[in-house]
Amino acid sequence: MRALFVDDELEFLELMQKRLARRGMEVVTAPDGQTALDMVEENLASGGEPFNIVVMDVRMPGMDGLETLRHMKQKSPGLPVILLTGHACMGVAVEGLDLGAYDYMLKPVAISELIIKMEEAVRSAV
Repeated sequence: MRALFVDDELEFLELMQKRLARRGMEVVTAPDGQTALDMVEENLASGGEPFNIVVMDVRMPGMDGLETLRHMKQKSPGLPVILLTGHACMGVAVEGLDLGAYDYMLKPVAISELIIKMEEAVRSAV
């Protein structure tokens, strides 16, 4: 599985990259929404190995996760996206799902639960 993690918390990105690599996953990271969009667009244009899933924080400076999701779904409608946030808010969850997110999870998230959700999302996109 090749996953793109998008979060402004660099420590979180490093931790996810290490922990998921131990489980045989390739994790590419982006520190903000615009970088993530550029990476998805570049990947589509180059015909490189596609991302199977995106795991993205909702609250980020600049372009937040919902806005990034909106643009990402225009570029790659079939790419599953799981939203993460440290702030429980049903309105944000509903809006994210309406915009095409596969699911919404609260931080801190158990790595085993996240992996299960990622695998479900990838299977649903095939």
